Amino acid sequence: MKVLVVEDEKKVSSFIKRGLEEEKYEVDAAFNGEEGLKMALDKGYDLIVLDVMLPKKDGLSVVRELRERKNSTPVLMLTAKDSVEDIVAGLDSGSDDYLTKPFAFAELLARVRALVRRSEQDRGAEIRFADLRLDPVTHKVWRKDKEIDLTAKEYSLLEYFMRNPNQVLTRTMIAEHVWDYTFDSFTNIIDVYVNYLRKKIDRESDKKLIHTVRGVGYILKEED
Repeated sequence: MKVLVVEDEKKVSSFIKRGLEEEKYEVDAAFNGEEGLKMALDKGYDLIVLDVMLPKKDGLSVVRELRERKNSTPVLMLTAKDSVEDIVAGLDSGSDDYLTKPFAFAELLARVRALVRRSEQDRGAEIRFADLRLDPVTHKVWRKDKEIDLTAKEYSLLEYFMRNPNQVLTRTMIAEHVWDYTFDSFTNIIDVYVNYLRKKIDRESDKKLIHTVRGVGYILKEED
């Protein structure tokens, strides 16, 4: 497995690189955003560990440009900021997960494994629910015949709903399956993303599919 670490603090970069190499990952390092972007585009990596605050080009800009160029390599973003707004900004840019500094290496390693495992999974054939279609291969989604543009995290959230239709999904379940988080403070992020998804999926349709189960979570179902 090849990992790119883009981190301008050389002590932090060395710490991550050494730890991942001890776990048998092949690791390259870049120390600014421009260098990291070039390496990510030129070489094939299984995962990118990307700091937000970088010289020359910040991490959010790097991941946005990767996604614009159709590079779907999983990105674990490192940030010193942990507000809901900062986390949402990172995920909206196209990153797949985030980790706040300072962090324990064991947690970083767990997130690396989860992202690599998720990207390797063969997700199978097209999924349908009501007039909603999701293609796990191309990551495209349609409501009736209209294609819906989703961010990577919105897509992951919808896929989880569509693989578990007519079931109440608690915020804890969503956090564990979509973000690999288990703590309660993350539920605000879940509510934000369900709201984003609901606007894109349901706003222009008379038939609402994503419903709130007050005090519990959410459910994908056809209205009674």
